[in-house]
Amino acid sequence: MLDNTTVTMLIEGTIDTLYMTFVSTIFAYMFAFPIGIALVVTKKDGLRPMGLFNRILDVTVNIGRSIPFLILLIAVIPLTKLIAGKSYGSTATIVPLVIASTPFIARLIESSLQEVDNGVIEAAQSMGASLSTIIFKVLVPEAKSSLIVGGTIAIGTILSYSAMAGVVGGGGLGDIAIQYGYYRYQKEIMLITVILLIILVQILQSIGMKIAKKTDKRVV
Repeated sequence: MLDNTTVTMLIEGTIDTLYMTFVSTIFAYMFAFPIGIALVVTKKDGLRPMGLFNRILDVTVNIGRSIPFLILLIAVIPLTKLIAGKSYGSTATIVPLVIASTPFIARLIESSLQEVDNGVIEAAQSMGASLSTIIFKVLVPEAKSSLIVGGTIAIGTILSYSAMAGVVGGGGLGDIAIQYGYYRYQKEIMLITVILLIILVQILQSIGMKIAKKTDKRVV
């Protein structure tokens, strides 16, 4: 049986995990959305081909995706301290979470936008639509369902990243698992944190997929 203190700790850890996950996702999308759009628009057969710019951006995103999160988490500690004032805790962990997830989300956005039928884009161009109009009134709306699915995947990934941040005192359930389940050999707490993380991922995935299904115009 868990005492009240442990239950309270787990509840607070769950809240901290959700806080890190959602805030990080919001900020990551703020950076990733223009990157994903730029990757699509500036590609060879895009709306505004820019070969050199696209290649540099593509390589930069690939490099960002290639860095393991734990290494990145440690490498950006000075930046985390500069932005958050400290390198530990749930708020501080948002900094590396945003940096790590932005390239991944940019790829998800790029993939979603590339699924849009070229015929729809060509129709908008034939009517004299501007680049911004095509992007925000054709590309993004047409890719809405796929973008939501990508967002659901991104949230699950960021949640798992937040758990790894517990290794350096990142707060949330991951921190509880490390501090109590690993260092203090309290296996029941380790098991409970794992179960809670699985439940959170399943709930978020289910909600995201239901929303995506409702917004998919192809579903009859």
